[in-house]
Amino acid sequence: MNSSCAATLTRDADHWVGRFVAMASPCEVLIDHAPGELAQQILDAISSEAWRIERKYSRYRTDSVVNRINESAGQEMVVDDECANLLDFAATLTRLSEGAFDITSGVLRKAWTFDGGDRVPSQQQLDELLQAVGWHRIEWQRPLLKLRAGMQIDFGGIGKEYAVDSAADLVENIAPGLSCLINFGGDVAVRHPRQDSKPWRVGIESSTRIGAAARVVQLSRGALATSGDSRRFVFRAGQRYSHILDARTGWPVRNAPHSITVAADSCTQAGTLTTLAMLKGRDAEVLLKASGVQYWLQ
Repeated sequence: MNSSCAATLTRDADHWVGRFVAMASPCEVLIDHAPGELAQQILDAISSEAWRIERKYSRYRTDSVVNRINESAGQEMVVDDECANLLDFAATLTRLSEGAFDITSGVLRKAWTFDGGDRVPSQQQLDELLQAVGWHRIEWQRPLLKLRAGMQIDFGGIGKEYAVDSAADLVENIAPGLSCLINFGGDVAVRHPRQDSKPWRVGIESSTRIGAAARVVQLSRGALATSGDSRRFVFRAGQRYSHILDARTGWPVRNAPHSITVAADSCTQAGTLTTLAMLKGRDAEVLLKASGVQYWLQ
């Protein structure tokens, strides 16, 4: 997230590789046949956009829009068009998930810490926090937003996919038609095929072996998004608790796949489907089959 951690650009055979860190994730940009100066311009634009979005929407920064909203203590706020679009999208996801997805559920992290440990909160702890959860408790009439005192929002569930698509838009403006693979922590987008028609090769991380690829997907155009619990979970008394919470109950979704990857036209679309499928638990594949997209489960 820190722009002082500069992005690096190196040459690899017939393409350029850019790397940086943003949104607590390793980010990679693969740029097909292009002059070095253009490749650097593209990497600078993509990394700057990723850092901009993180600065604006990170719940961890005291100077972010999200922090100002969360500290508003019941006061009405005016938000800009970009933030309003994200709020509208979050409201749509809440409706589609019948309340299981909710950007106000971030307060539940006060009870849950998904660090591989064994601490499980009590029902009483969750019940108290759930009083501050629920999109229906928010007053939202674009561009006016009002949260009840004690409530918070968190764009973590949709921000990275939005950033990928926004970065892809920038590349299209700089170099229309250029093939560029953008990968922010496993959320990926490609707008155009490569000059030699070779696909980009994208590894899907194994849910059981961190750092190993369970599958390699060949991608010429489109996007991939992955959701899973291989890195964030609680394990207690023989039971594994996923970090994916049902906002209606405060408890992790049960019987969901360990990992879902979806291919779609945009990263936002792919991320939407992975999220909605995960929240379906054992019925995840039913939703994915009905959507008609390509997907992989682990």
